[in-house]
Amino acid sequence: MRWRQGRRSDNVEDRRGRVVRRATMGGGAVMLAVLAALLLGQDPGKVLETIGASSQQVPQQTAPQNQQQDELTEFVRVVLGDTEDVWNQIFSASGARYREPTLVLYSDMTDTACGYGQAAAGPFYCPADQQLYLDLSFLGQLKQMGASGDFAFAYVIAHEVGHHIQTLQGISHQIQRAQSQMRKADANALQVRMELQADCYAGVWAHHAHRQRQILERGDVDEGLRAAAAVGDDQIQRSAGRRVHPESFTHGSSEQRVSWFRRGLETGNVQSCDTLG
Repeated sequence: MRWRQGRRSDNVEDRRGRVVRRATMGGGAVMLAVLAALLLGQDPGKVLETIGASSQQVPQQTAPQNQQQDELTEFVRVVLGDTEDVWNQIFSASGARYREPTLVLYSDMTDTACGYGQAAAGPFYCPADQQLYLDLSFLGQLKQMGASGDFAFAYVIAHEVGHHIQTLQGISHQIQRAQSQMRKADANALQVRMELQADCYAGVWAHHAHRQRQILERGDVDEGLRAAAAVGDDQIQRSAGRRVHPESFTHGSSEQRVSWFRRGLETGNVQSCDTLG
């Protein structure tokens, strides 16, 4: 991927080197809170999320970053800058204004407006604060999942930016409201459609970024497709030694994710990404 000559985005916040001090709530108190939630018919997961959200970040001296980390940071800034250029142009063409998100780099764990975030969950987007969260160690996890190469990592970033587009379009709010009235399996199915649209938006970005800057090199498209396949729910369940349960999917199968990413990449048309019908 030809990225070194790209524009670096200024919308990157580096929180690496900060320590997160979680809420001082004892294990017994946490258990009582969960039991109370169950008795009241509430989701205990939401209770734990709220407890986690009350954590506090304490600045400390940032550990020196090695050369690879520095280069990855530059890469992230360029990819984010490319998404800004592409989506600013697309929104402007439709008479709208694109609000650029902030990408937060962190280590291990961090606070967000959506609750307590940690690296084990992978890269994520929080619609409440319109920020992307990324621990650079995810690149190693991606390689272990069978997806390597710089464009594979770029696809992951562009997918999270896709969720930001959905927030600006009002889609995220509509889906969350609909899911609150659905049974679990139906809510999961709707979530899959949302994730597949973000995959398609990632493809739209790549299509236009290549037209503007010729960013793609031989093998890059295959890297992106392998990344989309690697993060399919069926592939992840198989890799964990579990049976494949489509009703539990929240992101889509490998085949679905590859298909929608390819559609956006080939058409470059936002209208072609209507996974919601």
